[in-house]
Amino acid sequence: METGGNSLPSGADGSKRKVCYFYHPEIGNHNFGGQHLMKPHRIRMTHALLKHYGLLQQMKVLTPKLARKKDLLRFHADDYVSFLQRTTPKVQKELAEQLSRFNIGPDCPVFDNLYSFCQTYTGGSIGGAVQLNHGRYDIAVNWAGGMHHAKISEASGFCYVNDIVLAILELLSVHERVLYVDIDVHHGDGVEEAFCLSERVMTVSFHKYDGDYFPGSGNIRDIGYGMGKYYALNVPLDDGMDDESYQSLFKPIISKTMEVFRPGAVVLQCGADSLSRDKLGCFNLTVKGHAECVKFMRSFNVPLLLLGGGGYKISNVARCWCYETGVALGIEVDGQIPRHDFYNHYGPNYTLHISPSNMKNKNSQKNLDKIRAEILQNLSRLSHAPSLQFQERPPDAELPEEDEDDIDERKDDIDIDY
Repeated sequence: METGGNSLPSGADGSKRKVCYFYHPEIGNHNFGGQHLMKPHRIRMTHALLKHYGLLQQMKVLTPKLARKKDLLRFHADDYVSFLQRTTPKVQKELAEQLSRFNIGPDCPVFDNLYSFCQTYTGGSIGGAVQLNHGRYDIAVNWAGGMHHAKISEASGFCYVNDIVLAILELLSVHERVLYVDIDVHHGDGVEEAFCLSERVMTVSFHKYDGDYFPGSGNIRDIGYGMGKYYALNVPLDDGMDDESYQSLFKPIISKTMEVFRPGAVVLQCGADSLSRDKLGCFNLTVKGHAECVKFMRSFNVPLLLLGGGGYKISNVARCWCYETGVALGIEVDGQIPRHDFYNHYGPNYTLHISPSNMKNKNSQKNLDKIRAEILQNLSRLSHAPSLQFQERPPDAELPEEDEDDIDERKDDIDIDY
């Protein structure tokens, strides 16, 4: 059974966009370990929902080409990438010293085909940037990406390769300025760190912050350095953040950011661990509240790359990213989940949307007002977008001459040449 969606009302949010979507059929087979909270199977569950809602027919479905070592070396250190290439569960004992040096352990374990996993999710994000750079699509989606904690030579927070940084670097080959927005419950530290000295990339992260909550960074006073001063915005939040409180910050901050920074492209990390009842999160957002961020970013009609991220109640992750794919397409999907292979994961109500819990919202109106005022004041220090010596040029990465067919009819190695 496949259930179609209904178009959103006409207007900025409901108007049509050309969307491409990256998915590799093997992504859900990767396994961090039985007790590990990161479950790549959530990407397969999301894809199954998209299929049975009929959304795959509404966009271009592309298989990501595996990122090459030279792609990863645009950000990551050579010795770190070489380590990821050769490490396996069988040889990890021989590499004990390097495991420690590269922060490989319980949070970021060695598992079978680890390097291939990194190549796959990174390939989708770089591939999405390439498609946007060539102007073929308005929005590119890679739910397997969004690994925002990885550093130059270090794994962190379930993240090994920072596909976001690599995608932004690709976008910068065409666009003078790129905006990165992060709605994961955790601070987007790896991306901020990568661009903290740059005025060409602005990073905006909405996250839980108390100094102890992982990764421990993201204070409102962290604003970037040198030429990048005021180009990092951190929105520190407390437990119980609900839809209304979240949007009271998100919309005015993003509106002012778009006005002042005027990015040529936007990357939105849609970590779903900010949803209510997540196993690691502490916010109280609904799927609709989370998706309101996607809808709002879409309304600016700027090339948009949508990426995944955290999310550890996998049925809610799939709900969220399915609904947000519909938002990207300008389609309001039906709230009743269609029967399919993973239908039993969505009981007892079998609905796409979730209700907030009764947890207390510890974000007082006074604190929200204070945060909003301080960040808007920082934005006001950037009276206009930076004027750089920059000439727009064709992107380095080339696309194949012929459009790709639907994923089920293609081979993995013919999709995108970058």
